[in-house]
Amino acid sequence: MDSLSIVILVFLSGVAELWLAVPLGFALKLPPHITALISALGAISAVLAVAFSGDNLRRRFLKWRYGSEKALNEGHMYHIWNKYGIIGLGLLSPLLFGAPLGTTMGIILGAKRNHLILWMAVGIIIWSIGLTGAVFLGLLSVKSLV
Repeated sequence: MDSLSIVILVFLSGVAELWLAVPLGFALKLPPHITALISALGAISAVLAVAFSGDNLRRRFLKWRYGSEKALNEGHMYHIWNKYGIIGLGLLSPLLFGAPLGTTMGIILGAKRNHLILWMAVGIIIWSIGLTGAVFLGLLSVKSLV
């Protein structure tokens, strides 16, 4: 497989899930810094795609699930949103349930698009570096045992 195909494959897996992209980059023998960068760019592009289709998505979801904005404001998820806010969502969602789903949740809960994109990108970058470092150190320790 040529280098461009590997980069595209890691990018597309980053669009789907950061947890998939980082190990895949290592499995396909990409250098760690390239793996982190391409994985993060894939996840950030997914965030942008979801964020810019957000208003229509929010209206449809509210009508389907809650019927009104008032019913959303009384739900359990909204109380969690008020406690941790956009920063908590942006920092935790790439790790817990993926950047596209986290962005969708933020939009549904009424986050401002620019702030949501910023904090999701920060979270993606942090977790991309963290996951890449963890995989790299894990592989080093395995190699030292052999």
